[in-house]
Amino acid sequence: MLTLSPRPGDLDPIETASRDEITALQLTRLKWTLAHAYGNSPFVRSRFDAVGVHPGDLTTLPDLARFPFTTKQHLRDTYPFGMFAVPRDKLARVHASSGTTGKPTVVGYTLNDVDTWADLVARSIRASGGRAGDMIHIAYGYGLFTGGLGAHYGAERLGCTVIPVSGGMTERQVTLISDFKPKIIMVTPSYMLSILDEFRKQGLDPRESSISVGIFGAEPWTNSMRREIEQAFDMHAVDIYGLSEVLGPGVANECVETKDGLTLWEDHFYPEIIDPETGEVLPDGEMGELVLTTLTKEALPMVRYRTRDLTRILPGTARSMRRIEKITGRSDDMIILRGVNVFPTQIEEQILKCGGLTPHFQIELTRDGRLDYLTVHVESTGRAAAADQRTASAAELGHHIKSVIGITALIDVTAPGGVARSEGKAKRVVDNRPKAE
Repeated sequence: MLTLSPRPGDLDPIETASRDEITALQLTRLKWTLAHAYGNSPFVRSRFDAVGVHPGDLTTLPDLARFPFTTKQHLRDTYPFGMFAVPRDKLARVHASSGTTGKPTVVGYTLNDVDTWADLVARSIRASGGRAGDMIHIAYGYGLFTGGLGAHYGAERLGCTVIPVSGGMTERQVTLISDFKPKIIMVTPSYMLSILDEFRKQGLDPRESSISVGIFGAEPWTNSMRREIEQAFDMHAVDIYGLSEVLGPGVANECVETKDGLTLWEDHFYPEIIDPETGEVLPDGEMGELVLTTLTKEALPMVRYRTRDLTRILPGTARSMRRIEKITGRSDDMIILRGVNVFPTQIEEQILKCGGLTPHFQIELTRDGRLDYLTVHVESTGRAAAADQRTASAAELGHHIKSVIGITALIDVTAPGGVARSEGKAKRVVDNRPKAE
């Protein structure tokens, strides 16, 4: 495996700045963000006023703890454009992700936001070992999902040659990799395993491929999966982190020379770790829920956004900026399956469309080999329902889930009473996947 490390001239000055310089910049930008959001977003102003805080109340970084959290529900409640801090005609781009009510979660960007986003993804690719002139195969989905276009603009900003393949058509993916010989691939880790299987199906040795770096994101993945991919392709596998509500891909990225957690680009995001139950801010090093505040976004500034991702903040190593540990789980019931966010309420909505099914259901997550699967166990309306009726109900529900949510689910239609009951809060999700290392 090649040794990849940055030259000093490759790095932005802020990447090697002192902690004092970083925190001073954060404080300046945080004051701007609070004033901009309060002055231009009626939503933010009402939230601040409701708890009696004003942007001028922030004089130190810890003062941010006095301000209210923002959640995904706020984006749903203000659908589509109610949280923006610029007029609609100043938006250069709109992206969206699926929501639990059938309406997407909408985010927007000014031209400056798109420019910043491209810079940060370029920085992330560079941290992964990419350089100007490298050819990058992008197999993230394009469209409303932020992955494909976020990666695309960043790769172009770095000066790379982009192959905008998007997802799917795995056989073609392998053909293009073999023919075009890209150095870098950007893709979800689970889909990279599908590409690996296709290499082997075609009788090709993946270790002979041109790929030397894989930049994997959009879903949690383990270090054991990293080792499998690296050994199979003789390549470096690094983690990229982002979420559409805060930016998209490019919020944090592993540095290829250490691969010891994701360097958070602190000149654009201020992190906090909180106790997910109490909301109390926890010290660096303690496990909790990651909360992010944007420092430079114009269209949709986010103040104390609860990501629901569980991690901890660690000191910087390859860069001066602090790191976050690989995401280990979530503090809510959201499932990430092959890069798609899924909530139990979304499954419930589709069940309610099917006349032969009751609302009693449970979601089971399993792993077969290297891929995760989702099975919906749901009860039929009649104990004596014929087998062909249950088969038809299963096919109907599977179709709804695929067309509306965008995932393929296994459906198990049981007789009434076949789904476990709870005396308290229903346990909608049972995770029977092997525990991550």
